[in-house]
Amino acid sequence: MPFLPRAWRGPAREYNEAVVKGWTALLAGDAAAAVPTAGEGAMKLTSPAFPHGQPIPRTHTGEGPDVSPPLKWESAPTGTRSFALICDDPDALPVAGKIWDHWLIWNIPATVTELPEGVARMEKVEALGGARQGMNSWPRLGYHGPMPPPGSGVHHYRFRLYALDVLLDLPPRSNRKMLEQAMKGHVLAEAELVGTYERR
Repeated sequence: MPFLPRAWRGPAREYNEAVVKGWTALLAGDAAAAVPTAGEGAMKLTSPAFPHGQPIPRTHTGEGPDVSPPLKWESAPTGTRSFALICDDPDALPVAGKIWDHWLIWNIPATVTELPEGVARMEKVEALGGARQGMNSWPRLGYHGPMPPPGSGVHHYRFRLYALDVLLDLPPRSNRKMLEQAMKGHVLAEAELVGTYERR
């Protein structure tokens, strides 16, 4: 599982707690209560645009066309009914006073295994089965990429994909707090991809 800073109190933390409970249940002989853990067969998130831990191309930043990067995933768990994605910048905390949200998108159908480059900034993306987008920290609708203050060092951008056991009854333009509340108790698995960016 990815490292979770103290500031993170969302579904990923909930999933970590569920893993502990799952192993406890498994050791107690209750296999039905166990949950999937990271490792072989775990859900994976990648991008053709950049490897994990490497710089995000200018095309996907505020210094370029600022289009969303292509993303692909695999090995979603059985029972997945939809996916949600949150992209944020935890390194914005010292300069902005909070973790900066760059993209919220949810109700991606379970049959979808990738997002194309340049997802349109609209409330409902019909090309993605009616997936809905929320408000980032600017606040603006859809994806808006890295644009950290010059001289603030390397920022790490976390793309977190959540496999959910429901379609969320959440209207477009909702914010992160609303999305996390809606996901609570419905996260089956999580995958993370990190890209970096620095403005000098």
